[in-house]
Amino acid sequence: MQYQSLSQVQFDLTSDKISLPNLVRYYLNQIEEKENLNAFLSVYADEALAEAERIQAKISTKSAGRLAGMVIGIKDVLCYKDHPLQCASKILDGFESQFTATAVQKLLDEDAIIIGRLNCDEFAMGSSNENSAFGPTLNPIDNDRVPGGSSGASAAAVAADLCLAALGTDTGGSVRQPAAFCNIIGLKPTYSRVSRYGLAAYASSFDTIGTLTKSISDAALLLEIMAGHDEMDSTSSKKEIAKYSEFPETAEALRVGVITPNDQNGIDPEIIESLNVQVQILKSAGHKVDELTLPELDYALPTYYILTTAEASTNLSRYDGVRYGYRNENAHDLENLYKKSRSEGFGDEVQRRILLGTFVLSASYYDAYYTKAQKVRKLIQQKMKELFKNYDFLISPTTPTLPFKLGETVSPLEMYLADLFTVQASVAGIPAISIPVAQSEDGLPVGLQIMADFFREDKLLSFANYMQNGAIITK
Repeated sequence: MQYQSLSQVQFDLTSDKISLPNLVRYYLNQIEEKENLNAFLSVYADEALAEAERIQAKISTKSAGRLAGMVIGIKDVLCYKDHPLQCASKILDGFESQFTATAVQKLLDEDAIIIGRLNCDEFAMGSSNENSAFGPTLNPIDNDRVPGGSSGASAAAVAADLCLAALGTDTGGSVRQPAAFCNIIGLKPTYSRVSRYGLAAYASSFDTIGTLTKSISDAALLLEIMAGHDEMDSTSSKKEIAKYSEFPETAEALRVGVITPNDQNGIDPEIIESLNVQVQILKSAGHKVDELTLPELDYALPTYYILTTAEASTNLSRYDGVRYGYRNENAHDLENLYKKSRSEGFGDEVQRRILLGTFVLSASYYDAYYTKAQKVRKLIQQKMKELFKNYDFLISPTTPTLPFKLGETVSPLEMYLADLFTVQASVAGIPAISIPVAQSEDGLPVGLQIMADFFREDKLLSFANYMQNGAIITK
């Protein structure tokens, strides 16, 4: 019963080859059988089955929404009313959402079924899904390896066929990198394209809700439904929403820039080889392809970590042990309550980023780090705008390495370098997608990242679809 796209599911539903309740039961069985992956923190079995019965009746009367048949998991940083929300952290023990995130509600309004809440790195801080208070998620391709992060469980659940699609969040690559590690498709829209209302904030000027799917058509449809202005999010864009799911035809001759790092040490040779293969295929198809070495690429990673840790320091100050979540019971005064609750409730990586952010925001270092990083961010955004005057798309590897083994990357700095290629789109705020393009000699997946100009998700998805169906080959 493994489906690759919603269109396949809906064809079988309308031709009575399957029923929606049986499809939900299939996914529930899959979740139970593959419990060792540690992908789901909560499974809404009874609720999902009840929804399946309701939507099945709507299918029979041809009144079902556009997402009827879509069984989806949501990352544990997205609010879903009257359901647990923990951000994979001890600090939110026992907390339940008081409302539903706008992006989630839009999917529900089109008859998607939410089957459960997915594990992640604590407060979306990590590149391996090893920072969760509930333990790491395993990569379904190789259980000794990580699925990527922070949306690692969202990627693993889709790859392992525990649900048809999943919502993740991408602050610096947290949808694209796990998609590459799990051999599926990860889409990060333009910042502000999808409302952040109901998303537990990590870094508010970077956080973006994205999708993890097996097909580009599903990514396009989900974005088309989630996109748009929201009165509850003043940063959400009012720009017109394109018909992403219609895939306008790709131009005969495209201009593609290939971003290669100035220093290729630390980048897996098989990843460089797979990128070169894609470049040759594009050239053979008559497209204009130029290799670009951008000095700005060297500054994207430090800029990203200065700004995101600063925003995290501010955003996470609300978790204090007073109003909700974990609370130390032995504190003798208010200050002691703050210290004990936060030091016990937050994991090591979250504490590290809060401390870094507090440091760069301190009076003595604010101008030297935070102000300077904001200026560099502006320069990177301007550089990307200039590039898209000359190129339709930019491509690069999604990740510098193949999926690494659990516990293999101990140094925080090594882990931060996993974001080498993905942070550029995040710092600039442009849309980007990771698609699977090759396999290593050991059978591990390799992803290709494609970036497009601001709010050109229509072109991005169309080109990604073209690459997958026309220009891509697998070793």
